[in-house]
Amino acid sequence: MVKRKATALDVARRAGVSRSAVSLVLNGRANGNVTAERQERVLRAAAELDYTPNSVALSLRNQQTSTIGIITDDIVTSPFAGRLISGASRTALARGYMVLVVDSEHDTSRESAAAQQLVHRQVDGIMYATGSLREITAPPAMLTLPAILANCTDAGSRLQSVIPAEVDGGRAAAQLLIDLGHRRITLLTGTLSSPAAPQREQGYREAMEEAGLGSEQQHVHATGWDIDEGYRAASAVLGGRDRPTAIICSNDRVATGVLLYAASAGLRVPQDLSVVGYDDQQNLAANLVPALTTVALPHAEIGASAMSILLDAVEGQTPAAGNPEAGTLYMPCRIIPRASTAAVPAR
Repeated sequence: MVKRKATALDVARRAGVSRSAVSLVLNGRANGNVTAERQERVLRAAAELDYTPNSVALSLRNQQTSTIGIITDDIVTSPFAGRLISGASRTALARGYMVLVVDSEHDTSRESAAAQQLVHRQVDGIMYATGSLREITAPPAMLTLPAILANCTDAGSRLQSVIPAEVDGGRAAAQLLIDLGHRRITLLTGTLSSPAAPQREQGYREAMEEAGLGSEQQHVHATGWDIDEGYRAASAVLGGRDRPTAIICSNDRVATGVLLYAASAGLRVPQDLSVVGYDDQQNLAANLVPALTTVALPHAEIGASAMSILLDAVEGQTPAAGNPEAGTLYMPCRIIPRASTAAVPAR
C-alpha cells in the first residue's frame, strides 16, 4: 500500500496551528506574522511528516514554474566547460528550481528558436552560457524575462555577464614564473579572434613590466589552441641559442604539444624548461608527465554565480538580471601549481 503524502493540514494539526500559519512559515513570510515558537513547531512537524509543498500548486499561486532555461553553444560536449552547467544546476536545485538545457551547436537560428520555446514554456528566467569566452548577440526573446550571460558578453551590451578575469589570469601565470626567478618567459597566445587571448597577453605584459622586464624582453607568439600548434611553436622558440627558460601556453592542449617537443629535443621539464598551461582541462592537465601547472578557468564558479544572480532577480530580490547597469562580474582565475614548473635553471 502506498503511503499517503502528508498535507499542509496534517502539518497544521500536528503543530497545533492554523493552516495559514503553516503557509506563512513554509513560504518564508512568517516573521512578524507568526511567533518564533510557533515557527519552530511548524518546521518540526513538517520534518517529522516528511512534508514537501505541492510544486504545481505553488506555481499556480506564484505564477512561476520554478524552472530555469539554459541555452548553450557546445558546453554539453565540451571536455571541460561542462563544469559551468554543473555549477549552475547545483545552485538552481539548492533553491528549488529545475533546469532545462538546450544545446544550439553554434546555430544562431536554433538559439533564437530555443529562447522562444523556453519563454512559451513559461520558464522563470534564461541563462545563456558558452564553452569559451566570446561575444554573442543575445536572442530577442531573452530580453522579455530575467536573463543573464555566463562566460560570454552581449554585442549590444543589453545583458549582465559573468566571465573569467582573463587579464588577472595571464598576470598570475607570468608572476608565478617571475617569482621562480625566470626572466626569459615566452607567451604562446591563442587566436586573436578570441577575446581571451589579448586579455591574457595584457596580464602577461603587465606582470613583466612590473618586474622591470620591458617590451624588448617580452616574447609573444600567436599560436592557436591545439596540440600540433603547440608542438610547432615550441620547435620555433626553443630551437635558438637564447631559448626561453619558461613558456606560458594559450591552453593545456598547446602545453601538451610543448611538452612533447621538449621531450623529443632532450629538454627536461621542469629542470631545463618550465611550462604553464591554461584551463586546467579535466582528465588532461593533472595526468600529463610531468603534471601540468596551469591557470584554472572558474567555470563552476561562473555558472553558480550567474545562476544566483538570475534567481535573485526571478524572486524579486534584485532588479531584473540582464540589466547592463549591473555591470560585468569577473570571476578569479587561480593558479594550480604542479610539477611542470620550478626555479629557473642554472646556466
